[in-house]
Amino acid sequence: MANLKEIRNRIASIGSTMQITSAMKMVSAAKLKKAQDAITEMRPYSNKLTELLQSLSATLEGDVGSVYAQKREVNKVLIVAITSNRGLCGAFNSTVIKKSIDLINNVYAGKQVDVFTIGKKANDLLSKEHNVVANKSELFDDLTFDNTAVIANELMELYANETYDSIEIVYNKFKNAATQITTHEQFLPIVAASSEQKSNIDYIFEPSKLEIIEGLIPKSLKTQLYKAVRDSFASEHGARMTAMHKATDNATELRDDLTLIYNKARQASITNEILEIVGGAEALNN
Repeated sequence: MANLKEIRNRIASIGSTMQITSAMKMVSAAKLKKAQDAITEMRPYSNKLTELLQSLSATLEGDVGSVYAQKREVNKVLIVAITSNRGLCGAFNSTVIKKSIDLINNVYAGKQVDVFTIGKKANDLLSKEHNVVANKSELFDDLTFDNTAVIANELMELYANETYDSIEIVYNKFKNAATQITTHEQFLPIVAASSEQKSNIDYIFEPSKLEIIEGLIPKSLKTQLYKAVRDSFASEHGARMTAMHKATDNATELRDDLTLIYNKARQASITNEILEIVGGAEALNN
């Protein structure tokens, strides 16, 4: 059996790790509540705005202001990968990175594909083998709509001046604390409404369709990106809380196993000492 001192040191080390993982779990649980409320309240507004924009996009052909709805032959693609700045959140970051690599190597194979990262983890890993044109990790230091809108404006400008023919977003969509869905959606050009949607939606435009379009498209795109970042932010805390909960449970189980081993080793050591004392006493008597 292992040395008693060595086992005691391992038990103490695991106890320290448990304190860290338990503290991280509680911190993420506290942040998750606020992040979950924010994305839950935002989704109905964002979905309705996207629905309205998709319906309008079907009537934009030939109109001034339809640059974000124009479809071009896809030769240059920009992938916006949204991850976190920190790790210790299970497979949260790796799933987004794997999905981005799959798009580069399979879906858009043979085309020029660049990466635009929001989050330090995506930048660190994807920049090793792929061209990362920009990294906006600082967004998570102050996650607001205004700061996200600045990034959305950059992406819209890249599409408008034909630097890229398609812009895709890859992120984790929040479902609950234990489940995050890796999502890939088209940011630009605007996805037009399906035939079923167009037949059921009828709008009266006031003051004019052109004025509404010019104001609605940028706002809708900014909201779409902000929702994706908010989804990712909530998913990060949910994934970290789950990962730290599992880590704490595993550490507890390992500590209990080592404690049992320590007690057995200590009992064996005491038994050996008693046998040596009894043996010595017998020798003296003889």
